Amino acid sequence: MSDDLLSGPEPTDYDASSIRVLKGLEAVRMRPGMYIGGTDERALHHMVAEILDNSMDEAVAGHASRIEMTLHADYSVTIVDNGRGIPTDPHPDFPERSALEVIFCELHAGGKFSGDAYQTSGGLHGVGSSVVNALSDSLIVQVAKNKELFEQRFSRGIPQGGIAKVGAAPNRRGTTVTFHADEEIFGSHRFKPKRLMTLARSKAYLFSGVEIRWKSEIDDGETPTEATFHFPGGLADYLAETLGKSTTYAETPFAGKVEFREKFGEAGYVEWAINWTPARDGFIQSYCNTVPTPEGGTHVTGFWNAILKGVKAYGELVNNKKAATITRDDMLTGGCALVSCFIADPAFVGQTKDRLSTESANKMVENSVRDHFDNWLASNTKSAGAILDFLILRAEERLRRKQEKETSRKTATAKLRLPGKLVDCSSKSRDGTELFIVEGDSAGGSAKMARDRKTQALLPLRGKILNVLGAASSKLGTNAEISDLTQALGVQLGTKFNVDDLRYDKVIIMTDADVDGAHIAALLMTFFFSQMRPMIDKGHLYLACPPLFRVTQGARREYCLDEAEKNEVLARGLGGSGKMDVSRFKGLGEMDAKDLKETTMDPASRKLIRVSIDEDEPGETGDLVERLMGKKPEMRFQYIQENAKFVEELDV
Repeated sequence: MSDDLLSGPEPTDYDASSIRVLKGLEAVRMRPGMYIGGTDERALHHMVAEILDNSMDEAVAGHASRIEMTLHADYSVTIVDNGRGIPTDPHPDFPERSALEVIFCELHAGGKFSGDAYQTSGGLHGVGSSVVNALSDSLIVQVAKNKELFEQRFSRGIPQGGIAKVGAAPNRRGTTVTFHADEEIFGSHRFKPKRLMTLARSKAYLFSGVEIRWKSEIDDGETPTEATFHFPGGLADYLAETLGKSTTYAETPFAGKVEFREKFGEAGYVEWAINWTPARDGFIQSYCNTVPTPEGGTHVTGFWNAILKGVKAYGELVNNKKAATITRDDMLTGGCALVSCFIADPAFVGQTKDRLSTESANKMVENSVRDHFDNWLASNTKSAGAILDFLILRAEERLRRKQEKETSRKTATAKLRLPGKLVDCSSKSRDGTELFIVEGDSAGGSAKMARDRKTQALLPLRGKILNVLGAASSKLGTNAEISDLTQALGVQLGTKFNVDDLRYDKVIIMTDADVDGAHIAALLMTFFFSQMRPMIDKGHLYLACPPLFRVTQGARREYCLDEAEKNEVLARGLGGSGKMDVSRFKGLGEMDAKDLKETTMDPASRKLIRVSIDEDEPGETGDLVERLMGKKPEMRFQYIQENAKFVEELDV
């Protein structure tokens, strides 16, 4: 080993005192995003889902038949079930504490690991109850069992005394949880009656054996203050309500339920309902163990495989050769589907469980649905023929658009070639292509060397794009950056925008990992939201995630997105030889092509954030964007005043 590697001044600011060990639920309060996805309105309502899922698991296991959810006037929430009740006796590993206290105060503690208490469940990490406890300034648990009533209180994850008997409960059993979200974490966000009632109703659809009673002490003028949900028809009822009086190609939906034990010897089942309609865009809502999976997963893949193969097989049966051209994308056009599966020991991506990753679910769902779909098509020839004709028309339209796009791309390069601007890719098809919107020519130079010439195009911007909400509408047509951007994308603005005209499959905003870069990204997202919203709705807009730091130790290196990741890497080391060296990238232009490709542009190793719109009520996101980016500075000032206390630090 060279002496040079061992020489140099001794570090004075990194010793054992730099290593902090978070105790109890401190980590949840310090980094709530790791456990519940953030501190926004979506994360706030996810807390209710975590507690409700515990009651639903009792119902699915056959121990509860009724659940009650109440939104109180102070915005606290109470969820009651008539299940077995959380165990209140001392925990074997913590004799001085009750099992209830362990469940609510320890991460990864629960009754869903062994499979003995629940064959299928929505909770699997054992963190839901404890996370809700950590992020609530008040949480009260009552358990009625063995004709006695027990109670324990908590605040911000800390017990306010031990569990205690508070009375008799001769005619009562089950668990009651009342919690109030901590304003130190969630700020001015409040529970919305409509969103909570929708959650309660959807859970009732997902398990026909449960009755859910809803009550709200807050009257928002449009949501019933009391309601009871019980749907013996399950997802078929759900789909019928969702589609309403819309014209459909099948007189009755294809719906059913199959136990996995019959064919696979596994606990659980799959339930589904699907129909096609010309009256609206298609959708699929999927669930696993009553937990919504908005990003789909293996169960959704299995379902669409079954439907696609069934339609193609029926096309062969009736000697319609055009059926072979139908793809899954054609299925989604006008195809309205609901899929719910219950499986033992599911694997999700992340604590918020947005996507199911259990591989076996793919095969079990596909095989279970396929047999029934083949029989349904054969016995409903009128509906089957109408669906097949509709899907073939969609396939022909898709192929026509693809041909037009490939033809137009051959001549588009000449039209769009702007000195120092668009660097196009060579692919003649939109499929798989990406346009990186980069900040400045220096970043564009590095990106040009790092890109895949076949599928990745670049468009450098000069400085900050126009704030389309803060400027006069007349400026849109004369702004050079906006003109270059719309020409590169091949689209028009506003009501003339057509998502099928997009020349690229992904549009990726790639800016520096600093305050200016974040501002440019915000301006671009505002532009796309106000002028090209269907592009966001269809999943074409993304944010690149360039690193802020590179840590090296000998031949080893690791990239860090922010200060927290850098400190974590420094604390654990890289396993290399010599001291660790930290390089900070001041901008994309300072990154060499190798670094930029590995961290930000190569699909095999990069991280991308898909820009999506999550709102319960129409206009909710638009109101927020207008507040932050519009022409009224007083609205921005008010927002800053309301939320400044939640900023932990600024890394400038």
